[in-house]
Amino acid sequence: MSNQESTAAMRSAPMRSALGRVRHLGAARTGTHHWLMQRVTSVALLPLTLWFVFSAIGLAGASYTETLLWIGAPVNAVLLLALIALTFHHTASGLQVVLEDYVRPEGRRLIAVYAVKGVCWLAGIACALAVLRIALMP
Repeated sequence: MSNQESTAAMRSAPMRSALGRVRHLGAARTGTHHWLMQRVTSVALLPLTLWFVFSAIGLAGASYTETLLWIGAPVNAVLLLALIALTFHHTASGLQVVLEDYVRPEGRRLIAVYAVKGVCWLAGIACALAVLRIALMP
């Protein structure tokens, strides 16, 4: 086989294994969606984070009861839930990219990605339940 033929064969070979295609890992035409969702969550988190920081500054020195009342207000509860959901989604997505780029071998990478997603889901659910418990208090 000549050098040109071997180069052409390498170019035509798929960049992922069959197992990677089945597990939807690697470049399976989902990179654009992943990249776009990170940008969308970043843009959405910017005003939500600014709102939360300014609200937290405004609550500095407030009593526990005043803080509970603030969280229980419908608009604040909805915005807090959006902040929580987007923050943990964005965190899991960003850490997944880092793990996929730097963790080897594949088995260790899969365990790490699933662990990060699980922790983000559990933490997000715990935070959301805390806000809902306060917001729905009689």
